[in-house]
Amino acid sequence: MTNRMELSGTIAKPPIRSKSPGGIEHCRFWLEHRSTVIEADLPRQVYCRMPVVVSGLGSQALTQNLVQGSNIKVGGFVAYQTGRNGVGKLVLHADNITQI
Repeated sequence: MTNRMELSGTIAKPPIRSKSPGGIEHCRFWLEHRSTVIEADLPRQVYCRMPVVVSGLGSQALTQNLVQGSNIKVGGFVAYQTGRNGVGKLVLHADNITQI
């Protein structure tokens, strides 16, 4: 099975950096994507806002230049996470970030 996603867009909110109790570095931010795609031979406006997390030793190097408004392309895998309030969401766990 494959679980790989690439999404480009703009960082919608300032990245939040944290460290887990186990000492793992995390950087979280929201990526906002807008584009036009062709579906059923017609143009369609597409919009989504997706949470992204970068974790581990390489997270600092991948995220050091990220600020709100940065245009980037993110690659990684998607996982379902349930928040403290019980609401679930898909999260893109990034292992590759490119400034565009």
